[in-house]
Amino acid sequence: MNTRHVISVTLNAHAPFAGASEGSQNRVERWFFESLSETYRPLLEAFDRLDGDRIPFRLGISLSPVLCQMLRDDLLIQGYLDYVAKQIEFGQQELDRTADDPVLNGLAKRWYDQTLERRFLFTERYGKNILKVFDYYQRKGKIELLTTAATHGFLPFYTSSPEAIQAQFEVALSSYRLNFGKHPHGFWLPELGWTPELERHLRAYNFGYTVINTHGLVLGSPPPAKGSFYPVKTPQGIFIFAKDHYAYQDIADKEQGFSYHPAYRDNDADVGYELPAERIKSFLDDNGGRMQTGYKYRAIGDWKDQKRLYDPEAASAQIAKQARSFLDARITRLRSAGQYMRETPVSVCAYNANAFGRFWHEGTEFLETLFREGAKREEIQFMTPAEYLYKQDLSKIQTVTPCFSSGGFNGYAQTWLDASNDWIYRHTARALERMTEIAERFPNETGLKERALNQAAREILLGQASDWTKMLYREEYEEYAREQIEGTLRNFTTIYEALGSNYISTEWLTALERRHNIFPSINYRVFRRKR
Repeated sequence: MNTRHVISVTLNAHAPFAGASEGSQNRVERWFFESLSETYRPLLEAFDRLDGDRIPFRLGISLSPVLCQMLRDDLLIQGYLDYVAKQIEFGQQELDRTADDPVLNGLAKRWYDQTLERRFLFTERYGKNILKVFDYYQRKGKIELLTTAATHGFLPFYTSSPEAIQAQFEVALSSYRLNFGKHPHGFWLPELGWTPELERHLRAYNFGYTVINTHGLVLGSPPPAKGSFYPVKTPQGIFIFAKDHYAYQDIADKEQGFSYHPAYRDNDADVGYELPAERIKSFLDDNGGRMQTGYKYRAIGDWKDQKRLYDPEAASAQIAKQARSFLDARITRLRSAGQYMRETPVSVCAYNANAFGRFWHEGTEFLETLFREGAKREEIQFMTPAEYLYKQDLSKIQTVTPCFSSGGFNGYAQTWLDASNDWIYRHTARALERMTEIAERFPNETGLKERALNQAAREILLGQASDWTKMLYREEYEEYAREQIEGTLRNFTTIYEALGSNYISTEWLTALERRHNIFPSINYRVFRRKR
């Protein structure tokens, strides 16, 4: 290789499933809409600018099957366009309201114009289908698209049920082939949840590599001789990258992370939480709860200056400074590691995609600036994980078994298993046993019974989603999360018992299929035991 400093930016794009609207589910839809407006579209716009300016960029990104399904859902996309139309209408009101304040009015006009432009790009340039645009950049060799588990289930907790892991993988691969017409090389572990028992499943489905948390690799057996700056392979030949802990902290640390700089826009200070309710009627949920409008005028500031207005020019200047600082820090660490290696070390900068845009407004601009700054430095090369592996002598990569680890609080699955959510797993375990049972008992069904079995498979997959347990742990819309878990389990049990009595309500099943319409081409036989 002709460079000594390789940086691999890898993102995980995922959203909780939002089916047909029903009360509080509007809020989950809004999360999806915000991610589409603030993260996914701006990311593609950055790709367009970089590609147009011939700036070399490489990036890995996992698009979860749930997210892909939602991006293909005509009703959700129409709902999104309705949401954007409300933002535009509200922006016109804000332009009038702030007319006497030049600074506020300038910010209102900035967000209004941006919303208009992005609606045009989404509908006209991207044809309402951003999956095609991601695929376009993958075919150009600019990005690498990974996949992840079908419903982003926390896989280490399901290894005692191989049929559950099997279903998560097979549905994910079916979704990926449908959207991108090929087999993915990389697999993003949901919530970075790793346990050695997953190795055989990754091998069975022909995945080449995955990414785990730093301590999972460093504390592996035997300890990796090259630390976290070089991949290892498991005994069955799965390549493992470690997330660069310090690169993550540089962005996300709440005390010193770049994304919390006082100059940046405060994404929580939305006027939807401040104006009288009669002014924001379009941004109230069914229970009168306030939602974000997208019009935000304050900078993060500090404890002395909580009401400072946002200055876009000051924010852009800070981005340029931080992009240089970020690259300098990566080079310093890679140079230090390289002194003890003959191979080229790599920094895998792994993040949730929403960290760039939805949670950090300037995040996508930061990524774009990072690639532009990197293009000026001969000692830096950006690569996707698969591209980096392709350039290595794979036969010389050390064999290591990483230890159990995860993302989240403390790095050992506490977020997905504590007193707030541990009650879930005994119910999902029982339902998984029953799902395998009915898949074996009814192997060749057609018609209404096959529809019921397919819906049972959807329900049990949705019940495994890591989103609900995370919400319970964080005390974030716990009532909604509990409704989702209990609802999917109740729906599954209803179908299971109906199959036993040989009576299924067509009306009830049709309504459920419409409400939980994920993975339309699912085949319940993915839950059958492998012979």
